[in-house]
Amino acid sequence: MSCTTILIGKNASYDGSTIIARDDDSGSGRYDPKRLVAVAPEDQPRHYVSVLSHVAIDLPDNPCRYTIAPNVLHNRGVLAEAGANEHNVAMSATETIAVNERVLAADPMVELRAAVGKPGDADYQPEQPGGIGEEDVITLVLPYVTTAREGVKRLGELLEAYGTYESNGVIISDVNEIWYVETIGGHHWIARRVPDDCYATIPNQLGIDDFNLADAFGRQREYMCSADLREFIAEHYLDRTMGAPTAAGGRHAHGTGSRTGSHARRAAESSSVTDSAAADRAARVKARAEALPNRFNPRKVFGASTPKDHIYNTPRAWYMQRYLNPSEDWDSPAAQYTPESDDIPWCRVPENKVSLEDVDFLLSSHFEGTPYDPYGTKGTPESRHRYRPIGVNRTGHMVAIQLRPYAATANRAVMWVSFGSGPFTTIAPFYANVHDTPAYLRDTTPEVSTDNLYWTNRLIAVVADAHWFETHNAIEGYAEGVRAFGHRLVDQTDIALEDAQANGDAEASDSAAQSVQAALETANQQMADYLREHTTKLLNNVVYTASNLMHNSFAMSDRWTD
Repeated sequence: MSCTTILIGKNASYDGSTIIARDDDSGSGRYDPKRLVAVAPEDQPRHYVSVLSHVAIDLPDNPCRYTIAPNVLHNRGVLAEAGANEHNVAMSATETIAVNERVLAADPMVELRAAVGKPGDADYQPEQPGGIGEEDVITLVLPYVTTAREGVKRLGELLEAYGTYESNGVIISDVNEIWYVETIGGHHWIARRVPDDCYATIPNQLGIDDFNLADAFGRQREYMCSADLREFIAEHYLDRTMGAPTAAGGRHAHGTGSRTGSHARRAAESSSVTDSAAADRAARVKARAEALPNRFNPRKVFGASTPKDHIYNTPRAWYMQRYLNPSEDWDSPAAQYTPESDDIPWCRVPENKVSLEDVDFLLSSHFEGTPYDPYGTKGTPESRHRYRPIGVNRTGHMVAIQLRPYAATANRAVMWVSFGSGPFTTIAPFYANVHDTPAYLRDTTPEVSTDNLYWTNRLIAVVADAHWFETHNAIEGYAEGVRAFGHRLVDQTDIALEDAQANGDAEASDSAAQSVQAALETANQQMADYLREHTTKLLNNVVYTASNLMHNSFAMSDRWTD
């Protein structure tokens, strides 16, 4: 999906939580209705078949319960997009990224190939399923893991076994850490742990800019990867940094103008393949792999960069980091990073701890305070539409998953959810560890209806967009009210559950667990009821305001009109 991601390490967040958040934006001209649902273990498939790639995978018989925010329509599969399970592991998937052509040549995407001919014909070729993709990832991983690290390893095993047909970034978190996984070609992958005191920003590009092979193949404290990543890089000459291993020598081989080494390699590899030649090639690859530096920049090795990135992607990372590190120079001609810089860091330490309000603002932002704001007054008509905003018209939802170390296990995970275009709505909290979700968010219809949150928010955005200045105060007031009510509701629910436990309710007992579930579902329903009441009022408000501003309006009325 054309998404934007921000990840907040536990020591960078305002309350010590890990926070993972992503806008789920559909492709241009398409709008995917969203809903919030709980999936029971008995509803999880044991034999999974992908709608898009037709890959078939047998799944374990011990899934756990989880809550997700999937598409309403299943024409492209489940597309769970964001969720948290009963073990307080969270996922968001996926952030669409890109890798370069050398990677794609070395490890092609695993794409669905239709059958050729008819069964029984001499030239019949059966269908070849594709790999896994955004449609599948959360469904295949989240119900089967109890920590983020387990999630990374399970995803890596699936990628190596079945491959993928698209380049993606996948976020997996628990209360202690956040991991970000990037797929590399059809079967390879890398993963980096977000430093606890940092935030990370990802705008539809391969983002990880530092990787430690020694750690990935050692203790895996901060990095993980596919088992043959060293050899993959070496065999296909993917490391373009100066001083990288060459065909003729080690890391510091000279004579870059000479073609002797490459000519000899081509001559050898064009000869008939014998066991000795294969062994010789393997030895050369091993030597080059051993000569690789332990640290490298994956963007330079695997990533792709085109002029379109400077319109669509890099400005989003620039704006998020400009907001969270405002004392730096971002706007002068001497600024280190501009909207079109290719080297904006993947992660950095914020100047202040990051709140959920910061996350909500950033993932609904449109370059406020800059000449690039499509609703602004700075700059020129051209500059206001130069770059792709983060908060766009085709956002299906934004989900920020907060895993709180100070809360009990049963109520630790909170999914802050907004549906529709971010500038016209806001996030609201819903406990994830539940058996059911409120109908106002669960029962989203395929067609327009004011009976659910998704479509009501969509209508507000469509009406208010043309009247930004006239409606924005009402939208801001609504957003502040929703967030304040949400924080208060979560605090009150947490306190009530803590008091109940202190009064003798054992969290592990069946009756206590049912009581906690009921309390969480009651809180979620209260949040949904508040949203329904106040979102409907906001819709009434913006419809009234826009009605008065219609081009066919006329101020004079009949004298008997009230």
